[in-house]
Amino acid sequence: MKTELETICRKINDRLCALVPSDNALTGEVSQAAVYSLSGGGKRLRPVLMMKFYELCGGKESGNLLDIFCTIELVHTFSLIHDDLPCMDNDDYRRGRLSCHKAYPEAIALLAGDALSVLPFEIISQSAKNGVISYETAAKLTYALSHAIGIEGMIGGQVIDMLSENTQIPEETLYELQKKKTGALISAACEMGCILANADDKTISLAKEYADKLGLAFQIRDDILDVTGTFEELGKPIGSDKEQNKSTFVTLLGVEKAEKLCRELSEQAAKILSQFENSEFLTSLTEMLIDRRN
Repeated sequence: MKTELETICRKINDRLCALVPSDNALTGEVSQAAVYSLSGGGKRLRPVLMMKFYELCGGKESGNLLDIFCTIELVHTFSLIHDDLPCMDNDDYRRGRLSCHKAYPEAIALLAGDALSVLPFEIISQSAKNGVISYETAAKLTYALSHAIGIEGMIGGQVIDMLSENTQIPEETLYELQKKKTGALISAACEMGCILANADDKTISLAKEYADKLGLAFQIRDDILDVTGTFEELGKPIGSDKEQNKSTFVTLLGVEKAEKLCRELSEQAAKILSQFENSEFLTSLTEMLIDRRN
């Protein structure tokens, strides 16, 4: 699994930066800022999930869909650029390097994030125009992605997160926060893979159910690592959640109970995957994500 994952991530990394328009000298700095953030590394979890659910649902010849698989990572990178801004989490480092607004002027970083937020829809619509996917599929992909980004998804989660600082929020609010802020894009990745393979509604529902379990377990692991990890492992300051007085699964449950919940959710995710044929790769990936140290 590890070798295959590295091969997939290498293809995604090679393609991501090439998707950013860079042939206009007048707008070159914002393109450079976008590429800077895209080239900072990362797990590439979301495009991998989209690709693998496409294959899991019977999709063939995924090579010509690489640009579409990358769209979800463009959105994820936009969210990281904006998350780090002084008006949001005010983080100086991301993945062991200066945050985009520290490497470039703040306004350029803001615009780089904006550019990456809309580029996916250009890619999806262009794929339909070029006959790579149907217009119906493009419409379904556009809805799934835009819904995951908006007020009912990632942006809504960020709002709840900001408004919850310096407050001990109820458990149900924390679940909603993380389902939106972290889980929505993970769910969209799995759903979009199914859509590309023309999967039925039952299969899409099952994929999203898996994504909900994985997304929550993934976030709980992040919360635990913010307490137990190191800067060298995570590439960003440790203890930032506590410093900003944020409610997390660790502050709510403690490390031991949070760890237990993380394991339970990963087991539930694996059980859902067992209903799919040839799901060994995703099962191994799920285990790797839950056991990670960064």
